[in-house]
Amino acid sequence: MAVHPQEATLRIQSADGAVRATRTPFTGRLPGGHLVLTLTRPGRNTLTQRVLLDRDRTLELWMDPKGLLHHQIGELTTGPNPKQVAFSPDGKELWVSLLGGHGVQVFDTRTRKLLDQIRLGEHGAVEVLFTADGRTVFASQMETALVFVIDRRIRRVRRQLFTKGTWSKVMALSPDERTLYVANWVSNNVSEIDLASGKVRRLLPTVRTPRGLYPTADGGRLFVAGYADGEIQRIDLRTGASKVLLRTGGAMRHLVGDPQRGRLYADDMALGRVFVVDLASERVRRLATTDKMPNTIDLSPDGRVLYVSNRGKNGACYCAPGPEWGSVLAIDTASGRILDAIVGGNQTTGLDVSPDGRILAFSDFLDNRVHLYTIPPYQTLTQGGGGRALAHLQDLPKQ
Repeated sequence: MAVHPQEATLRIQSADGAVRATRTPFTGRLPGGHLVLTLTRPGRNTLTQRVLLDRDRTLELWMDPKGLLHHQIGELTTGPNPKQVAFSPDGKELWVSLLGGHGVQVFDTRTRKLLDQIRLGEHGAVEVLFTADGRTVFASQMETALVFVIDRRIRRVRRQLFTKGTWSKVMALSPDERTLYVANWVSNNVSEIDLASGKVRRLLPTVRTPRGLYPTADGGRLFVAGYADGEIQRIDLRTGASKVLLRTGGAMRHLVGDPQRGRLYADDMALGRVFVVDLASERVRRLATTDKMPNTIDLSPDGRVLYVSNRGKNGACYCAPGPEWGSVLAIDTASGRILDAIVGGNQTTGLDVSPDGRILAFSDFLDNRVHLYTIPPYQTLTQGGGGRALAHLQDLPKQ
């Protein structure tokens, strides 16, 4: 593609769906202005990009598979085994926990540059959790059963919280943010930690291998996802009494709540299903079927779309790539219909939606990579004919 010689020359190079456009420098006065690039390629959505030619610059653009409603805008190279990704409440940063590394990495969401890496001793981190004001970040470490309390501004550990459990993983804050709940995978309990004192108030017995957690908005109940037997458990936080609402025999993994609609969502990793709990009646029903090995789930801010990351079929072991690529599904919470589907890499795991609902981030656990996509409006998703809900299935098996 070329424009007038006195302005600039653009050379377009494409490989594996990625397009890199570079303006060739020239001598003479630059008049400025915008150039509209329209890029086409067989099997890909047409991409139109408006470029401001006021300086030497290099662009990195992605052409999405034909029919995809979401649009890729970036990739981040991370440390070993990015387990979870989490946007800061202001949306300016993306924090990535490194299960195989030494703590967490912090990226600028606008420039996509690495800002810092916070080491947590000899081990990595399972998950990170922000307070509502974004000033404090909690990072769990399963090998030591510790939670590290990090000052976000200076990115330094302020203190360590001992869970008194074994193999601590998922965390959740009480609505008033005075209590931290931590699921202990091996000791089969949840630590209830008073954040003022940093002490464990009590260890709440749970179903086997507790993972996902959700405290209700009124502070009265705590829901627990049991991985070993595919259970959703409710604990009364006043009395400690509990009840199992569902037992599938599968592997319940993650929980995410929608307090405005009075709903709780859970995914079963073994069965490839998503369930929804009515918080008022505590009745459970199946919402949708996912791809193989669903992992993390998250809601759009309006509660209309549930995003589900799927690892894909396992290989010889969890630490080795399997015969399928991972994926991310966008599911309509009203109907359970799959609105769009993105093919990921090796073991798509961590997932988060930005606070403004505009960006989706997800990680490929074995590729040490995070993908960033823009999220289209809900109306675009519902009127998009399912996007790549069906077409992506052909791309999952590795050739």
